[in-house]
Amino acid sequence: MAETNYDAIVVGSGISGGWAAKELTEKGLKVLMLERGNHIEHVKDYVTANKEIWEFPHRDTRTQEMIKEHPVLKRDYPLSEQTLGMWVKDTESPYTETKRFDWFRAYHTGGRSLHWGRQSYRFSKMDFEANAKEGIGIDWPIRYDEIAPWYSYVEKFAGIQGSKEGLDVLPDGEFLPAMDMNVVEKDVAVKLKSHYNGKRHMFIGRSANITEARPEQGRTNCQYRDRCWRGCPFGGYFSTQSATLPAARKTGNLTMENNKIVTKLIYDKNSKKATGVEVIDAETNKTYTYNAKIIFLCASSFNSTWILMNTATEVWPEGLGSSSGELGHNVMDHHFRVGASGRAEGYEDKYIFGRRPTGIYIPRFRNIDGDKRDYLRGFGYQGSAGRGRGINVAELTIGAELKDALTEPGNWNMGITAFGEMLPDHSNKISLDKTKKDKWGLPVLNFDVEIKENEKKMRIDMMNDAAEMLEAAGLKDVHTNDSGYAVGMGIHEMGTARMGRDAKTSVLNGNNQVWDAMNVFVTDGACMTSASCVNPSLTYMALTARAVDFAVKELKKGNL
Repeated sequence: MAETNYDAIVVGSGISGGWAAKELTEKGLKVLMLERGNHIEHVKDYVTANKEIWEFPHRDTRTQEMIKEHPVLKRDYPLSEQTLGMWVKDTESPYTETKRFDWFRAYHTGGRSLHWGRQSYRFSKMDFEANAKEGIGIDWPIRYDEIAPWYSYVEKFAGIQGSKEGLDVLPDGEFLPAMDMNVVEKDVAVKLKSHYNGKRHMFIGRSANITEARPEQGRTNCQYRDRCWRGCPFGGYFSTQSATLPAARKTGNLTMENNKIVTKLIYDKNSKKATGVEVIDAETNKTYTYNAKIIFLCASSFNSTWILMNTATEVWPEGLGSSSGELGHNVMDHHFRVGASGRAEGYEDKYIFGRRPTGIYIPRFRNIDGDKRDYLRGFGYQGSAGRGRGINVAELTIGAELKDALTEPGNWNMGITAFGEMLPDHSNKISLDKTKKDKWGLPVLNFDVEIKENEKKMRIDMMNDAAEMLEAAGLKDVHTNDSGYAVGMGIHEMGTARMGRDAKTSVLNGNNQVWDAMNVFVTDGACMTSASCVNPSLTYMALTARAVDFAVKELKKGNL
């Protein structure tokens, strides 16, 4: 490590970190990106991308060793042979739970940008205004019109397929040609719109899968393989590896260091700025210091906040950014795993095309347009219709008859799952647990988070409305389901270093600057003031690009 001084340091290489690196380097700054995990090279290191299920040693089932090493990851679907090695080993990086929290992490180049569901939606005007109107939490320091140009900016580069619907509740964006709904989905969409007099809408889920090639980025359009979570060798979906990292490298202004765990910021009380970061080498345990004029924390919501908390000084004993008393508080996620499914009749001569990597979306309809419920905010639905395989006859269970049966299409079924907004609440918090250490001797996080009555009331509608809609669309044998939800399962963690208008009630200002050190920016999910009910990653991208633009201008003015 010959160089230790840079114009900017970016901590983390996931969705937000990748964008920060791209924007900073393209604006001419010499940038150091620090990633705590190992490097995964685009295409070359997607080792399972082309494997069939029968090529995995255990046919994608979990071994006892996998379960032992991943006591948290085993709680849900992420523990899989398909992505083994691309998630954190819980035994190396533990955390403690006052209340259950399912924290699924990916420490490597690209972070969860390699795993994400790619659903890409804008927050609406009402999302940015709701806190102030309802007296919940604090007011967002920005409004939709301020971030709309940045939504457009990141959408054009990332590549978002979708259809324009002209809905206030879910603003349109800069879309590539939309993927197609299948025949059952199209009919259900028509029936829902008719039954609810145009007040319910269903269309293709907007996703960061390109439907037109991007040769300037070296990306080929989506191949309908639906193996995105293994890494896409075609670059068919947006990730750090496929899009932002190559752009940053192209400038010649990027230095990237892997296996470097940022343990704290170095704070100068005289200048009231951070002068750099201290890191531990994850492989050698040696400590290093890097210096920079500006620092972007993009380590993922809770890891960025962990760094701030661990930056305890005589000025801020509870950590940098703790002066408001809100650092670590207001944890949010999207609660889900509740909905309905049913069987569609009359489509036996129709089939699906390929393995489409997105489903349908039904935007929020509760507590808008005169609707008033006994809870605040609302939810949207994701789902799909499709055909299974195999004739359901008990006798055909072995041999040639079974093989023949499995070549026949089965019934058409459709399921929808609701994703609900979780309100910010000061009592939902993370904190440093100094009684337990990780592999590197660092204090771990403790989680004290739960859904409140507002979310519990909402879940009743999330389930019943799903069944009502499917029945209204003519599906048969409709049944509801609630698979149970623990906070964190949505993998949409937000909050703990929220943006605001007042340093007394927020950690960050309207430009994502830490009030206590204005050359430090936090642009990942930690910055979120409220959660909406739509997937948040597109908002992280837009906020990051916006914050970089501001930071570079301020740096050139000599204000940072």
